[in-house]
Amino acid sequence: MRSVPAMSLRRRSRIGSSLHSPNWASRAFSIRSLFGFAAPSDSQSEVPRPPSRPRSLDGSGFVAGACSRSGASWVRRLEEALGETGCPVRFGGSRLFATRAAVEPATSDGLTVEGILSNRWAILDEGEGDWKSHAAAIAQSVILIKRRLQWKKLLVRLELLSKQLDKPDLWDDPQHAGKISREHGTLMAKMKEVMEFEQELLEHVDMIKLAREENDADLESESLKALLRMRRISKEKELEALLAGEHDSCSCFIEVQAGAGGTESMDWAAMVMNMYKMWAQHRGYGVNVVDEMAGEIAGIKRATIKVDGEYAFGYAKAEVGVHRLVRISPFDSNKRRHTSFAAVAVIPILGEGFSHVQINESDLRIERFRAGGAGGQHVNTTESAVRIVHIPTGVTATCQNERSQHQNKASAMAVLQSRLDQLEMARQAQMNAQHTQSLTEISWGNQIRSYVLHPYRMVKDLRTNYEVSNPDSVLEGDLDGFILSYLSDLMDKDEASP
Repeated sequence: MRSVPAMSLRRRSRIGSSLHSPNWASRAFSIRSLFGFAAPSDSQSEVPRPPSRPRSLDGSGFVAGACSRSGASWVRRLEEALGETGCPVRFGGSRLFATRAAVEPATSDGLTVEGILSNRWAILDEGEGDWKSHAAAIAQSVILIKRRLQWKKLLVRLELLSKQLDKPDLWDDPQHAGKISREHGTLMAKMKEVMEFEQELLEHVDMIKLAREENDADLESESLKALLRMRRISKEKELEALLAGEHDSCSCFIEVQAGAGGTESMDWAAMVMNMYKMWAQHRGYGVNVVDEMAGEIAGIKRATIKVDGEYAFGYAKAEVGVHRLVRISPFDSNKRRHTSFAAVAVIPILGEGFSHVQINESDLRIERFRAGGAGGQHVNTTESAVRIVHIPTGVTATCQNERSQHQNKASAMAVLQSRLDQLEMARQAQMNAQHTQSLTEISWGNQIRSYVLHPYRMVKDLRTNYEVSNPDSVLEGDLDGFILSYLSDLMDKDEASP
């Protein structure tokens, strides 16, 4: 359950009973008290109520039958959804969020997130310490998050899934039922998180107004600090809202392959791979080298790393394509300018909740050979490296970085499984370019980003025109600006398409 600012018992008695009560009915009454609606008492005494102006979740206007005197707010809708027993009626189901009857949360005086924006409160720097500025910035983020999540479509989809879950014969097909159930749970989690964040903002706005009425500097300070924390968190939530794809939350493999340019491109491929290792480490992801084939003189011909962490694929998919480098060659005695290319592919690692392509042992050809490159007394003297070929598709996976043949085989099988899963996803969706692209056309005219070190210094993404003038920081893993720009541009194009 969502946390609220700490406050004294005196303050709690002013705004109602504890918001942390484990009983749903108690919590509903405490929220009702917070917004000025009294719980029923033996005396049936009437308590003055501020007007409320509930709005529908889809922004379609006021809810039919709502009246301020009866307190027809989202709190009452919540209590009705909880049922007479005070227990959630399949909390997260269509009865609470996915229906048009659900209404937006509001403050005790009827202020909604849209209302905050319509007030046009100035958004100042975080250090200004103005609560209206913080509230406006957070409200702006909430609206942006809803837009990125395609809120109205989310409601429609959730309602459809809820109807399917109510069918008595759903579990006659367990695989289909599991898929429906997982999607429903995922959408509900996203919607619940946004609505809780939105309600928390309005609670703090109410508390600040209450603190000013009572001249309570401590309560006002606590709520102001909470708003500042929410404002900082909202930026992270904005970015997460861009990662709404089915597999965006998965870990992934990143593959880099040298293109046209010989030794130059092999050296450039090694630089690109090092850039992704540093980027992943900066984000706190785990990084393991799965396969690497060294170049004859310098760099790598190809390499594969495993990036393990939440939303690794969602972020890394923005890097798929050909990367071009222009520089004075360190391998050219005449110091001429050279252009090099390296291709990047990103493959999601599907978790247990996703269906995988079945691999038959009879469809595999397993080859064992001695590992190449630098090694110790054991690595280059035994056939510990493993190459697995999936005969029906011709997909190949190689691993030679582990000391044990069994470990190399297990790693190669994991890569092969992910590649086959990706191939199946691309076949079903007919959108192979979303996940990876061919590594055969690694040449001029196919690049997504240019890294220019001479005669000027600049890195420019040719898809979004986002650019920076400090290539060194980019090569050291500072890629978030490029990734965010690409994901935002992709979202805008999706919204513009019919």
